[in-house]
Amino acid sequence: MILLEDVVKRYDMGPVSVRALDGVGLQVDDGEFVVILGPSGSGKSTLLNMISALDTPTSGRVVVGRSDLTRSSARERFAFRRETIGFVFQTFNLFPTLTALENVQFALDVSGRRADTRAGAAEVLERVGLGERGWHFPHELSGGEQQRVAVARALVTGNPLLLADEPTGELDFATGVQVLRLLTAHAEEGRTVLVVTHNREISRIADRVVELSSGRIAADGPPPGGRAEIDELHW
Repeated sequence: MILLEDVVKRYDMGPVSVRALDGVGLQVDDGEFVVILGPSGSGKSTLLNMISALDTPTSGRVVVGRSDLTRSSARERFAFRRETIGFVFQTFNLFPTLTALENVQFALDVSGRRADTRAGAAEVLERVGLGERGWHFPHELSGGEQQRVAVARALVTGNPLLLADEPTGELDFATGVQVLRLLTAHAEEGRTVLVVTHNREISRIADRVVELSSGRIAADGPPPGGRAEIDELHW
């Protein structure tokens, strides 16, 4: 599903050059649930931006499925995101003038899945516990509720690759567990899920844990002690 070869992302800020990613190599198979750990500034969000074609590397190669993103045009990258990616942004990125239901429905409309989009959006909102909040606008929702709308929007298309940047960051424990159940179910249906988090407890339910430090992969392997069940988590 995902192949990164010697990926470098450099940001030039005047006389200063910062390497957000510094020679990253990574392979992720179909259906894997991978947690990406690392402190702030380690390159986690930049890595997701490379995989989702929201940004392009300074050098190296990024291939997702059959798409070589380092050789793709802007139009091809847009089509790739529409057909392949579900993305939970750390800052939610909800449309302020659309209701929660319309924000989720928008993802279906853009993907071309227009048949009964309102019913499909309502069903996923119900699954994240917001069935009665669909007609509220983002400013009328708490941070945790906005986060769940963002998760619903990423899940609703059923695209084969889901990328989540701190998907439980604004959630209490019980709601965070509810969201994690949805993400793991997504992977169990054969889709690939990458979760960026600073919460090491979440890494216990992953197939693999990739740790970033200063733009490099510091560790890559199964969770220490083996994979845990969601019911075993606590934070």
